Amino acid sequence: MLLQAAKFIGAGLATIGLAGAGVGIGTVFGALVIGISRNPSLKDELFKTAILGFALTEAIALFSLMMAFLILFAL
Repeated sequence: MLLQAAKFIGAGLATIGLAGAGVGIGTVFGALVIGISRNPSLKDELFKTAILGFALTEAIALFSLMMAFLILFAL
């Protein structure tokens, strides 16, 4: 019973990284909008950089979710 409770607490704490990833994605696309509004001619290059930032930030979220599932369902 205590082990199951510890797993739930650990999985809940592991999902805190998902909130950080949400903030990071918002920051990336907010900076994209500001950058395009300041210099529209760099739209394509800024978009490529923003997609790279989105992918890396989303990878952190997926790692966080994977750790939560490993804590819950591993031995």
